[in-house]
Amino acid sequence: MRLSTRNQLTGTITDVTLGSVMATVKVKLDGGEQIVTASITKDAAEDLGLVVGQPATVLIKSTEVMIGVE
Repeated sequence: MRLSTRNQLTGTITDVTLGSVMATVKVKLDGGEQIVTASITKDAAEDLGLVVGQPATVLIKSTEVMIGVE
């Protein structure tokens, strides 16, 4: 499958937390200690069969990136 999303980061799933409607998935990126957290629907997580230790690609498509500091 080819995608138009240019920001594709590979890694390994380190945590999958299923809620009643949403799921939180943490992916440790290859080559470092950085972790990306994604919130997806519970149905999507179950349909994809996401499990800890599974290789995954994080796709990032955003029109805004924000940073806040005190």
